[in-house]
Amino acid sequence: MPKTPHKNELWRKLPETPGVYLMRGARGRLLYVGKAVNLRRRAQSYFRHSTNNTNGNRITRMETDPRIRKMASLVTKIDFKRTASALEALILEAALIKKHQPPYNVREKDDTSFLYVVVTKERFPRVMLARRREAGELGGAAFGPFVQGASIREALRILRKIFPWSAHRPAEIGAFKRACVEYELGLCPGTCIGAADEKEYGANIRRLKQFFQGKRKTILYELARAMNTAAAREEFEKAAVSRRQIFALRHIQDVALVKDNDHFQFPTRLPDGQVSHFQERMRIEGYDVSNISGTSATGSMVVFRGDRPAKEEYRLFKIHTLNAPNDVGMLREVLARRFKRTSPAGGWPLPDLILIDGGKGQVNAARTALEDAGFVIPVVGLAKGPTRKKTDVVGEAPEGVSLQTLVRVRDEAHRFARSYHIRLRGRAFRMG
Repeated sequence: MPKTPHKNELWRKLPETPGVYLMRGARGRLLYVGKAVNLRRRAQSYFRHSTNNTNGNRITRMETDPRIRKMASLVTKIDFKRTASALEALILEAALIKKHQPPYNVREKDDTSFLYVVVTKERFPRVMLARRREAGELGGAAFGPFVQGASIREALRILRKIFPWSAHRPAEIGAFKRACVEYELGLCPGTCIGAADEKEYGANIRRLKQFFQGKRKTILYELARAMNTAAAREEFEKAAVSRRQIFALRHIQDVALVKDNDHFQFPTRLPDGQVSHFQERMRIEGYDVSNISGTSATGSMVVFRGDRPAKEEYRLFKIHTLNAPNDVGMLREVLARRFKRTSPAGGWPLPDLILIDGGKGQVNAARTALEDAGFVIPVVGLAKGPTRKKTDVVGEAPEGVSLQTLVRVRDEAHRFARSYHIRLRGRAFRMG
């Protein structure tokens, strides 16, 4: 008979990635299913020894909850399933609880207070959260149960940016004279003013359902195929929408700081002759900040259409909120102010790609600003490597954008911010 691992050894072989863990007891009986951003760290937390607060150590809920301690004492094996993001771990956890009903998830299967995601059966389906009984009354497709209300609400907030859906009742479709606020944020596809295409709306809802069914690979393949078809027909706006959705799905895994290990290859190459069209139409915005010890701090936005600068669209920002060296904070301010200037009714158009002069810190700041503004746009950072003899690329650019173009955008953003900074410093010296 194989030797049962010591409790402190059970978690060591788990990866430090998002996923779902399955606690098993004697004869492989499934005891509990849980999700984690970091599988190894989460599993390890079940087997910490209780400590005394007088020693200055934190006692976690897992260490003090008798029910959880009892479950942990029965565990002989921990299986796991990787996911590409914490969001997908949340969805997979709900599906496994529903399928297997593990005994230590008893509250999830017996308590009617947990939430389900319901996709209604309407001409323009809505996506709603409901309790078990309400979910049955609404009809349509239901996914869940979800244990943590805050987590599933956040998941829907992320997914609606990728696959916009209507929150309007059937009687409200097309009844608005002006577009709703959610339309201006890119979350409503225009059902409020009767501007939504029913076929495209249906495709979005189908892909959303597929995401809740764990069919991420299928979605990526279908989006790539739709992008290629639209590009071949020279329907470049439709192709751009599919391309942005592909990058948005990848963006989820970037936020979760994981690497996609399934090596799925989908056909993101455009048909021959179409790449040049995308290059010509693609809007790239480059950003940089310039300051000396936080004084006369400035930020720049340069715009390239394909590989050519569009200087009439350049913009400069004088930093208002910071007066100490903080490139990350300054960049976040610049982007927050820039994206307040975008709306369907007018203002600055959205870029297809954002280029940042900086590394992971600056890229994460840009993504935070985008998330706060309600947009999902690919972000790439260019940072000088440790030896400053090469350029490190953070993130992934769309096909057809060369490193040479990215470097040109970065250098132009740096030049533009620097020139404005020098002018401001000159004024400060003259005033002094």
